[in-house]
Amino acid sequence: MIILASGSPRRQELLKKLCNDFKIEVCNAAEIENAATPAEVAIKNATIKAETVAQKFLGDIVIGADTIVVLNGKIFGKPHGEKGAFEMLKTLSGKKHEVITGLAICKDGKTFTTSEVTEVYFGEMTDEEIKTYVATGEPLDKSGSYALQGGAAKFIEKINGDWANVVGLPLHRLRILAKSVGINF
Repeated sequence: MIILASGSPRRQELLKKLCNDFKIEVCNAAEIENAATPAEVAIKNATIKAETVAQKFLGDIVIGADTIVVLNGKIFGKPHGEKGAFEMLKTLSGKKHEVITGLAICKDGKTFTTSEVTEVYFGEMTDEEIKTYVATGEPLDKSGSYALQGGAAKFIEKINGDWANVVGLPLHRLRILAKSVGINF
């Protein structure tokens, strides 16, 4: 059985594009905030999620993922309330940033990892546009305070890379990692 160590509805919808037969097990393990690189933070957090869930489901395949937004080396996680969301979006306005997702697959007592990086270019946003978007509530549970597949789409000038990565689960990278360890979706 394949288990997704995530409660994210977006990740669940994306994983359905690769396979329909999987279970959800939300992991609430403490995440790290620092590592040598932002990609290492995402990979380590994905690993924590996958390995924590794998301890409960021996013999199953567990997928963990962690998505972060990075601007000039600074990691933007989920915001602290509306004020935090406003500040994040104000900082990202008119700039290019990276979205990094760490992936971990636990299979047969071993953990296999990788990451995906996508560049996202935001157009300029006025304070009023940001306030209106934040008031929808959508940014409050998203890394970087925005959803590509939601209301923030109108602010995104372009992306360079995998759009599914920005949503939270880079399908191509996950499929390649899975194939490398003998899992065929």
